[in-house]
Amino acid sequence: MKKKGGSIDYSKWGYIFILPFFVSFFIFSLIPLADTIRYSFFEYYRSGLKEIGPNFIGMANYIELLKSDMLKYAGNTFILWMIGFIPQIVVALLLASWFVDARLKIRCTQFFKVVIYLPNLIMASAFAMLFFTMFSTGVPINSILTSVGLIKEPIDFLGSVFGTRALVGLMNFLMWFGNTTIMLMAAIMGISPDIFEAAELDGCNSMKRFFYITLPLIRPILAYTLITSIIGGLQMFDVPQILTNGQGTPDRTSMTLIMFLNSHLKSKNYGMAGALSVYLFIVAGILCFITYKITNDDDPDGSKAAAKKAKKAGRR
Repeated sequence: MKKKGGSIDYSKWGYIFILPFFVSFFIFSLIPLADTIRYSFFEYYRSGLKEIGPNFIGMANYIELLKSDMLKYAGNTFILWMIGFIPQIVVALLLASWFVDARLKIRCTQFFKVVIYLPNLIMASAFAMLFFTMFSTGVPINSILTSVGLIKEPIDFLGSVFGTRALVGLMNFLMWFGNTTIMLMAAIMGISPDIFEAAELDGCNSMKRFFYITLPLIRPILAYTLITSIIGGLQMFDVPQILTNGQGTPDRTSMTLIMFLNSHLKSKNYGMAGALSVYLFIVAGILCFITYKITNDDDPDGSKAAAKKAKKAGRR
């Protein structure tokens, strides 16, 4: 299409190129989401060979979920997420700072990047099966500890609350800290070296440089990391599912919200599964919004705050 000045307008091609994404999103995401919300207001399940519903029951599914163990499983999910995420973000920040710091002169950084990222390429199911085999009673880890004299009797790692949660947290940490490290390294490398040089000339030590320069300037990537981690934590399923054979043992202390959702899907209770999905959607949205507001700085240079002070002073 030609404009009056003889120039050609190519803007329509942009819409054509992004059209497949919106068509796919509409078919595979938006329609199922709307259908899930619709089913959450219906009684719809199987009882043996008989199918009940769908019968409209309003908010009954949501009320029933609040009376169930959903809040307990939400607490389990939060604990398992914290056990894996806190070490992950701390270690990732340390490694990213060390690898990017030219003064440390770390060699073979490309090799270390590959090594720390490799666990991210391993399937969670394979990881869970490996840990299940290694930490079961009477197999490798217990045998090694017994042979070197550290313990007298085998430890039932998967039979204790602490042991099971620690293993789930450790697996989540090992699978994702490499990915987080690479992202944070890219963020730190995007900071102008002149800023660090100026800080060093002003006598700024490593700790001050990290907390007052590095962290504020990589805030957008930190926000992204936190938000994706929150969503991933709420969707935690494969590792505890395989490690505990879907039972959330011991005493359902490692049962997550998605495992609870999966149990409803197994029993063909689509109404309750839909209501739980809506709860998860709302919680994820609220947590992501809070995280974004906390980590987002809409006045990085302080100009808005200065303008407000000047305005107040003018009124006086």
